[in-house]
This record gives sequence, structure tokens and C-alpha cells, in this order.
Amino acid sequence: MEIITTKSAMQQRSSQLKRSGKSIGFVPTMGYLHNGHLKLVHHAKQDNEITVMSIFVNPLQFGAGEDFDTYPRDHERDKRLAEKNGVDILFLPDREEMYQSELSLDLKVVKRANILCGRSRPGHFDGVATVLVKLFNIILPDSVYFGMKDAQQVAVVDSLISHFDFPITLVPVETDREEDGLARSSRNVYLSKEEREQAPAIFKAIKTGELAIVEGEQNPSSVVKLVEEYINKNTDGVIDYVEVLSFPELTPLNRLQGKIIIAAAVKFSKARLIDNIIIDQILGRP
Repeated sequence: MEIITTKSAMQQRSSQLKRSGKSIGFVPTMGYLHNGHLKLVHHAKQDNEITVMSIFVNPLQFGAGEDFDTYPRDHERDKRLAEKNGVDILFLPDREEMYQSELSLDLKVVKRANILCGRSRPGHFDGVATVLVKLFNIILPDSVYFGMKDAQQVAVVDSLISHFDFPITLVPVETDREEDGLARSSRNVYLSKEEREQAPAIFKAIKTGELAIVEGEQNPSSVVKLVEEYINKNTDGVIDYVEVLSFPELTPLNRLQGKIIIAAAVKFSKARLIDNIIIDQILGRP
């Protein structure tokens, strides 16, 4: 596995690979790798001749009071896992390399951002979009892989690729879960023993909403109420949001039809967990 730490070297390597006709699959991460990240690598390797992973904790997507300084990091462990799972090139820049000078422009995400997680994290998706524009231009991927756990991010990236005409295929990958249904996340390490036992109730609550829709419920408010009641009954967490929206547009619905998302975020003492389900009401099944 090659490890590259500078933008210029990475861009040169990618350009060389492209000239030789190699397809590049890209897995962007903030490190502290878990099976969810490795599942993305597996899909990228199936589809492409070269798999590039980036590890960069992007300061632009952390707001005031969020966990940038304490976000879990272990580059040596990440290097071992990346190599063991077949990553061909690991792009590992530091903050000074990615942002060598103060940005002279702001990239603003005006749709699909100011809802769900974006409502309580102003500027978060501006930071995500900014770093992805840089990474796309550095790595020159043919395909990019994101987990559906953060479905709002997938929706924003879909818009970014489309509106800025990047010649990149977005590949959403089903959420990777623990045996009890909890979505894998680097932030799960922050949960206390009791919170870890309660956390799977978030997915079970969303599944309760899904079942109601499949059985004919068409009122979004009724589905939201069902999900909220389940979370409140089975966890000590504080609900940040439960929403039912169109997907990937992330717009409110008066009546449930078409492709929709049930999404929830719940705050525990030291961790905020998100989860979701996508349902296609045209087919009448998930």
C-alpha cells in the first residue's frame, strides 16, 4: 500500500493512473476505521482497479463546541486496517497541507443542508462540500463511496457532483450494523455501557415507522410520533430530530409517496447518534 501525504504527489499519482487507463474508486473518511468504512473499501475494490482512501479530520465541518479536538484518531491502526483490506493508496494529509492558506471563497450548500443534522450544525455541509471539492480534484476518482448511515451527506454529495459536473459516479452503500442493529460509527466509543445497551432502540424505532408505512400509513406526522414514542420509551437519550422527508430532495411531504427517508438523531451524554431508513412507496417496500 502506498501512503501519500501531499496534495501534489497524490494528484500526480492519480493523473499517472488515469493516463494508464486505470479506474479509481475513492473512499473518503475521517479515520478511526470500522467495518462500515471497510465495507466501502470492499465495494470500491469490486468496481475499480485502484482503491484510494483518504483519512482527514476536516476542521471545516466541525462547529463551535463540537468534538474536533477529541474526535478519535489512530493513524497507525488505520494504516494497518487499510492495508489489510486491500487499499492501494492511502492519502493522509495534515491540516496544513489541505488548507495551506486562508480560503478566499466560501462554498455554501443552499439545498438539502438546512434540515436534519444541518439544522443544528450550521456550516457543517459547507465544510463537507469544500473538502470534497478539493479531494475530488486531487484524487480524480471515477467513483466515490459513501455509507447510507449519513443519508443527508449522500444527498448533499449527489447534488454537489451533479451541479458542479464532476465526472464521478456516486455509489451509496447500505449502512453497516452491529449484530443488534446499531449503525457502526466512530462515535459509538463515546457511549457508556448503559447507553450502548439502549442505542439499538433508535433503529428499532425507525423500523416501527417503516412498518406503519408499509401497512398503509400515509400521514408523516403519525409516523414521526410513533418513532419518537419508541425512542423516548426505550432510551434515556434526548431526541434531536425525527423526520420523514422525500429523498434525496429532503423536502417535507403532506402525504407519503415516492422515495422517502425516515431519519432520527438522538443525543446521549457524550455522543449524538444518527440513523435512517429509505423506503420506496412506489414499490410499497423498502
